[in-house]
Amino acid sequence: MSGSIFIPKELELIESRVGASPETVKRLVGLGFEVVVETGAGTLSRIPDAEYAAVGARIGKAADAAKADVVLKVRRPSEAELKGYKAGAAVLATMDPYGNDAAVAAMAKAGVTAFAMEFMPRITRAQVMDVLSSQANLAGYQAVIDGASEYDRALPMMMTAAGTVPAAKVFIMGVGVAGLQAIATARRMGAIVTATDVRPAVKEQVASLGAKFLAVEDEEFKAAETAGGYAKEMSKEYQAKQAALTAEHIAKQDIVITT
Repeated sequence: MSGSIFIPKELELIESRVGASPETVKRLVGLGFEVVVETGAGTLSRIPDAEYAAVGARIGKAADAAKADVVLKVRRPSEAELKGYKAGAAVLATMDPYGNDAAVAAMAKAGVTAFAMEFMPRITRAQVMDVLSSQANLAGYQAVIDGASEYDRALPMMMTAAGTVPAAKVFIMGVGVAGLQAIATARRMGAIVTATDVRPAVKEQVASLGAKFLAVEDEEFKAAETAGGYAKEMSKEYQAKQAALTAEHIAKQDIVITT
């Protein structure tokens, strides 16, 4: 194989990730690609330029994007970034196209071939490229860490000679990939965990992680899942009952995490 791959530094202030790790770069170089990593691209991910250089990448600058056949990013490129890409370049990133028509049109105008990684089919063959599951898993973990930091107290029950501090109560809303990881993380940290979801199948998963399931378990709830395992839209009546139950429960919680 041959061709050039560019890995830029993400421009959004809240984005600390980078489009490729040194392990990935090493594999790409081994396949015959020329890989250029913008200086500082991995800094916020705690990956210094030297680690990329050690596996065969060249450390470059933003202007090097103009020569790249492929650009690997975390987030959709801005119009300013697109001006630096050559027509025909393939851009792989999470594109978030819905409701962002102008941004999608800008990519079309720039003549790039855009691959929305979040639309990768969630099948066995594509599992290693499933950015949604991998990032949701990390998000669930980080949500608990951030929540514990903001709570600023011990999560597990602490028994001391001076008295007992009860365990923190953590409520997880939504039990998908992120929610399950949040439950597991909060439990490992010693919290008392409850979780809610409209899909009855997750009740067993919640219990298996040592948490308690919360939902209005009526007849509508029992049929609230599609054949593909996704949640159905619930009736207004059910939503009202679930909202009342959730509001009453949240009032007694220390940390609430929505996924």
